[in-house]
Amino acid sequence: MANLQASCDQIFPAKPMPVGQRIWVIDDDPELRKLVGTYLTDQGYDVRCLANGEQLMVRLASQRPDLVVLDLMLPGDDGLTLLRRLRDGGDDLPVVMLTAKGDAVDRIIGLEQGADDYLAKPFLPRELTARIEAVLRRRVALPAGTPLADGQQVTIGEQVLDLAARTLEQAEAITVLTSGEFALLAAFVQHPHRPLSRERLVELARGPDSVTDSRSMDVQVSRLRKLVEPDPARPRYLQTVWGYGYVFVPDGQPRSR
Repeated sequence: MANLQASCDQIFPAKPMPVGQRIWVIDDDPELRKLVGTYLTDQGYDVRCLANGEQLMVRLASQRPDLVVLDLMLPGDDGLTLLRRLRDGGDDLPVVMLTAKGDAVDRIIGLEQGADDYLAKPFLPRELTARIEAVLRRRVALPAGTPLADGQQVTIGEQVLDLAARTLEQAEAITVLTSGEFALLAAFVQHPHRPLSRERLVELARGPDSVTDSRSMDVQVSRLRKLVEPDPARPRYLQTVWGYGYVFVPDGQPRSR
């Protein structure tokens, strides 16, 4: 394994790149690492290949990529366990999950744990690049620490959303939002009382060229509800518009169907 990692690093040496172009690929399949690494390098990314989660966590202690392509099935800690460790620690590092099959359960669980996007194997390298670019565009459009609406704070029930810090605060407990969570919640708060279709939410939160299935918005909204709703099963602030999409209701009052 060490020799494989060494050869991978030799194939994809580090080189100066623009901000937002450093990609780490974590997969235990050496052939896939080489294929993906070669393709992404040819696309102009600075690529680092890693074989397992332990290598990822060790490198994260001293280095920082701009996006991680993370396989679900890994030796030792699997991709979901690693993703939970990142999110539970308040790390909003963009993550594109790879799954061994197009199982909807894998996709839903990955999104619920905070993955920015997912892709089922086998896949075309060009499709992976499209998803990486879409995630990075969201990060460029809403970079960490950039004020939105002049640093406005939005009250959602007993919580306060800080649009500059990308955090939710309640009784001095602070939750750092992932890039995907923040982009979606920002889309809602910028369009209060306005019903938004799933397709429109994808466009607002992920960009007009996103290849994301609009139905994944159901999973993303469900995750947001767990963060902002006192009772996610009976949402007050992120309400469902049946047969259409969702609407942000700042005062939490019921709306007519």
